[in-house]
Amino acid sequence: MQKFIGTGVALVTPFNTDKSVDFVALAKLVEFNIDNGINYLVINGTTGESSTVSKKERQKIIEVVASINQERLPLVLGIGGNNTAAVIEEIQSEDLSLIDAILSVAPYYSKPTQEGFYQHFKAIALASPKPIILYNVPGRTSKNMESSTTIRLATDFSNIIAVKEAGNNVQQYLELIKNKPKDFLIISGDDDLALNVVLAGASGVISVIGQAFPKEFSTLINLGLQGNNKDAYEIHFKLMEVISLIFFENNPAGIKAVLQALDLTKDEVRLPLVKASEELQKEIVNFVKNLE
Repeated sequence: MQKFIGTGVALVTPFNTDKSVDFVALAKLVEFNIDNGINYLVINGTTGESSTVSKKERQKIIEVVASINQERLPLVLGIGGNNTAAVIEEIQSEDLSLIDAILSVAPYYSKPTQEGFYQHFKAIALASPKPIILYNVPGRTSKNMESSTTIRLATDFSNIIAVKEAGNNVQQYLELIKNKPKDFLIISGDDDLALNVVLAGASGVISVIGQAFPKEFSTLINLGLQGNNKDAYEIHFKLMEVISLIFFENNPAGIKAVLQALDLTKDEVRLPLVKASEELQKEIVNFVKNLE
């Protein structure tokens, strides 16, 4: 789908100091990203601390994002888990009228076989009224969904339209790009590798750092899609340090520290996450101050 080519951002869920959702900051962040070239918005993903956001809060988050967005950009909602039946029930009971696609993470903790991954996403694809973007992030799930499994799913189900690949594995990216069906999208979930894989034939990125520097990061990806590696790498090199910094301790603590330094949101997170350390926050503030 053309609407998911380019730069999507995995939105944080801003919190107030009492840990309630800061909807004012969320609205500000959404408008900032729309105004600065982002192509689509992802709600309720890992970066959005979905595991600590209640169903009621999530619905209000969707409503606020949609009201600010006013259908200017496509919206993607994260719905996934390691209980296939529960994921299907959630998809079928959720009001998806404002949503363009579902981002569904590979099952975590249970460590299924490749056939288990296939059957899980087959069941979801058959039940979903919206297109599915697979999400492979073995660093969090503890089990890699191999490229052959992703390609099998992409081939067998027309409503599985893309994969967000976040294994930080260049070889797996290249296997996916080489073997994918024609219209299937390979989307980077690794900010540090996004330009490399776009130049190799990927369709774009679902980015964490992009929401803090949307103009720069979306320009970087667009240049990559155009094959302009020289100008794209100039931007990449400027952002390399902060990309490393935001993942040094924890995501989203790192990106929230950046957003606070930019006066976009507070750096509050919910337990079991904690804020970035004082030392890391100093490094992030220095980067933001010195960025040209």
